[in-house]
Amino acid sequence: MTFKAPVQDFATDWDHTDPRWVANPYPIWDDLRERCPVAHTERYGGGWFPTTHEMVSEIANDVEHFSSRLVVVNHNKFPEGAPPAPMGGAPPITSDPPFHQIARRVMLPALSPGVVNALEPQIRDLCAKHLDALKGQEYFDAGSQYAQFISPGVITRMLGFPEEDEDLFREFVHLVLDLIDLPTEQRVPLFEPLVQYFTKQIEDHLENPRDDFTSYLLNVQVGGKRLAPEHVRGTMVLTLVAGIDTTWSAIGSSLWHLASHPRDLERLVNEPEIMGLAVEEFLRFYAPVTMARTLKDDFEFHGCAMKKDDWVLLGFPAANRDPAAFEDAGQFIIDRAHNRHAAFGLGIHRCAGSNLARLELRVAIEEFIKRFARFELADPQAVTWAQGQVRGPRNIPIRVGS
Repeated sequence: MTFKAPVQDFATDWDHTDPRWVANPYPIWDDLRERCPVAHTERYGGGWFPTTHEMVSEIANDVEHFSSRLVVVNHNKFPEGAPPAPMGGAPPITSDPPFHQIARRVMLPALSPGVVNALEPQIRDLCAKHLDALKGQEYFDAGSQYAQFISPGVITRMLGFPEEDEDLFREFVHLVLDLIDLPTEQRVPLFEPLVQYFTKQIEDHLENPRDDFTSYLLNVQVGGKRLAPEHVRGTMVLTLVAGIDTTWSAIGSSLWHLASHPRDLERLVNEPEIMGLAVEEFLRFYAPVTMARTLKDDFEFHGCAMKKDDWVLLGFPAANRDPAAFEDAGQFIIDRAHNRHAAFGLGIHRCAGSNLARLELRVAIEEFIKRFARFELADPQAVTWAQGQVRGPRNIPIRVGS
């Protein structure tokens, strides 16, 4: 691992992998919002971090100046052999217009409310399976023994991959989002096993078609033609990364909050009718995802002289804590009635899988509190948080009450 000098001032030298940012970014973002409100860094080849809802929304909706080709900030900005714009490596999230609209339309039928809602019994069974394994235990880790298994299980079944391969996908997500500081020559070869795995699955699905998302991608046609192989693989990558770590983190953050706030837990147990509002507030207050853009050309943004190829890290979670956009923005209100949060992004790249994420989060919480109506953190200092652009607790040691 390359040595990194500690951050002295996040306004002029921000780093989203700094231990203080990873442990608790909210005071940092609040400070930046008041002082900047667009922070700058020379790290990662140069980048910017807007912290207000208005500015994050403005950039997210500006496809003229900002490209989505690269969405994960790293040291290897334009790797050799990477799919070029407008498709990018994981369409549609890495796609620019006009290709973006085509790629997004491909995904929408498979993520429609009707298709997603039909998955609820499977998701409940999956949650029950992992919760049954915890029965009778007074102490367990709600992160590593529960939250981390739900979204990989759902996505594995959705893609039509063997259930026993879920561990491989969690490792891949860790590689993509957490290990950005590895030198390129060390990081790139780590992707090869997954490329081979996808190739094998594509070949198998071509020989043995079935009713799953992989077969859908292989058979869907755009303009009378099937998708290019790199489009299919890229959308598989997107489904794994966007579908696993984000929801895993949201489930973990929600359980961490309930373990830390007994009054909210009590209300959720006794007032199940507020679950829908609670899910939205969990998403707002603990939004897990920040997403990157790159500058197409030099551009001045609210007095900031942004340069071609600079990174811009869109702080959707920071936007969700902006007092100018939300009343009592810094407070978690479990039954908040008006909640137009940005947890699923803003603009044309707003998450296409938001219906599925909401369903997984709701069911995972419902099934958990159905079995454990009282629980608390066993050791708050032992809680660990993921590094990178998707923030969520990885270890949540809890004690179950009677």
